Amino acid sequence: MAGTPTPTPTTPPRKPKPPMSRLMRLSLKVVDRVTDATRRADGTLNRCALSLLDPRVPAIASPCRGVASRDVVLDRAQRLRARLFYPATAPSKPPAALPVIVFFHGGGFAFLSAASPAYDAACRRMARYASAAVLSVDYRRAPEHRFPAPYEDGHAALRFLDDPGNHPAAAPVPRLDVSRCFLAGDSAGGNIAHHVARRYARDAASFRNVRVAGLVAVQPFFGGEERTGSELRLDGAAPIVNIDRADWMWRAFLPPGAGRTHEAANFASPDAAAGLDSPAFPPVLLAIGGFDPLQDWQRRYAEMLTSLGKDVRVAEYPDAIHAFYLFPEFDDARDFMIRIAEFVAESAASGGSE
Repeated sequence: MAGTPTPTPTTPPRKPKPPMSRLMRLSLKVVDRVTDATRRADGTLNRCALSLLDPRVPAIASPCRGVASRDVVLDRAQRLRARLFYPATAPSKPPAALPVIVFFHGGGFAFLSAASPAYDAACRRMARYASAAVLSVDYRRAPEHRFPAPYEDGHAALRFLDDPGNHPAAAPVPRLDVSRCFLAGDSAGGNIAHHVARRYARDAASFRNVRVAGLVAVQPFFGGEERTGSELRLDGAAPIVNIDRADWMWRAFLPPGAGRTHEAANFASPDAAAGLDSPAFPPVLLAIGGFDPLQDWQRRYAEMLTSLGKDVRVAEYPDAIHAFYLFPEFDDARDFMIRIAEFVAESAASGGSE
């Protein structure tokens, strides 16, 4: 009698690795681990340690690579601040009014700031490429400030811009053309930009001067209760985002006891639909990276908006990791800055969504 064949052991397939140098891979791994170490078991963060890991860089009034910056107060009661970046012009040349990009940094709603070195540099590049002013909002962060705090701060930034008395034209700061206003953000900041766009669209008639002409969503942070194929396939293989880290971020941001069916996380929930049917909801430029675990949610986001008749332009970068555009050494980072510039020029010229 023939014996039962011994099963041949199979080696689980190796997870794909994004194309990058060993030095960058190691650097990102160190950043991930050190950042994770600041998360406490009780759900709080060690802000003191984070301030050492992420030192704030100052605004620079004199032009640096053609762009100057200054810090502004948006709401004294909330102690809400932002950093304004603007292309510098020759003293003899009157500065033209600039379109305004209201920007929200990433960091899972909990980490980083408008003055973080990576975001200060990225906003500077964005202002230079797009020939626009960039107002980078230093919104309140979780877990100290949960939903809807950053959305309220984003809406407050639009209200600040809507009042001409808050930003009088005075050299060397150019005039801001808030009728050509854009919302932009990456990761959690892309989530915030989307929800601020929804709030604006629900109440656009109450703004006297601000007109939102476009939304730039760079790998926005959305989610749900299920684990998508890209989350499972890239968990532990791609830097910056993994399942455990994302789960912690949602727990830290959502209202206590809320799951990821909540409107903040799930753009397809009934509560998340308000504002999307308004003609004031703007055209969208969406960046998706092939090594971003969140890409399946981002594609569903594009499909949802398209099904509602919205103008969605998708920029696919098959080799891009999450937050790729923060790293100028990637060719894709430069390409996407060019796409932002083209989107701003086109949408501003066409009058946006209205």
